[in-house]
Amino acid sequence: MTLLISMTPVLELRGAIPYGAANGMDIWVASVISVLGNMIPIPFILVFIRSIFHWMKRKNSFLNGLAESFEKRAEGKKDKVIKYEFWGLVLLVAIPLPGTGAWTGAMVAAMLDMQLKRAVPAILAGVIIAGLVVGLTTAGVVATIG
Repeated sequence: MTLLISMTPVLELRGAIPYGAANGMDIWVASVISVLGNMIPIPFILVFIRSIFHWMKRKNSFLNGLAESFEKRAEGKKDKVIKYEFWGLVLLVAIPLPGTGAWTGAMVAAMLDMQLKRAVPAILAGVIIAGLVVGLTTAGVVATIG
């Protein structure tokens, strides 16, 4: 379940690591599983998201609105990635707050037509940093409660 949660948009590893720890999994095992799970959808997002959004826009008004909402969110993050390139994408993904993360980073990279060989390492670096931040925070909370 930890792996599956880490693959979902919005929750990603921010939800998966605490979930794993709350269900008896070692925090560092949960962190590694969550980093791996968070990366599984990334190549697919990078390659297919623009086609998916195009299809959604043609399908019906609800899906059109949803696609435009996702595009607008990615568009709002684009300037930092353009300005700082690789490191901008790393930072966008590394900050474990709502509106950031691997899914958002992958959408921004796709909108910028970044090559896989450039986008995937940046996103992976950001996911690892976010995993460390969430893992250490979760460990601190568990130590405080326990």
